[in-house]
Amino acid sequence: MVYCSSCGEKIAEDANFCSKCGTKTPKGKSANVLYPTERLTDAFYSVGLELEKAFRLAARETDAAIRRARENMQVKPKEHQTVACSNCGSKNPSDAVFCTSCGTKVGASVNSHDSSS
Repeated sequence: MVYCSSCGEKIAEDANFCSKCGTKTPKGKSANVLYPTERLTDAFYSVGLELEKAFRLAARETDAAIRRARENMQVKPKEHQTVACSNCGSKNPSDAVFCTSCGTKVGASVNSHDSSS
């Protein structure tokens, strides 16, 4: 017959824990059985490691994507970009609303030009 070392309750010889107080028995100690909280702690630790790996991978992939996007953008400064007038074909600054040569609204078709101005 085996008794709990903590509370004195009679316990089965094959028990890993006392059914009354939850103390680990000598059999549980020799079998290296973990308390439920220890298993939970181990599980959270493992999950934490996996999350850390996932976030590192995501950070590397995000950095690489940003690098590729920057390389692909290669935008010219606005002062060097031009837009052609749909009426006369003159080159105008990209932010122009009206053509500097003929006064037509940039991007408007020839028919929409107000000839009264």
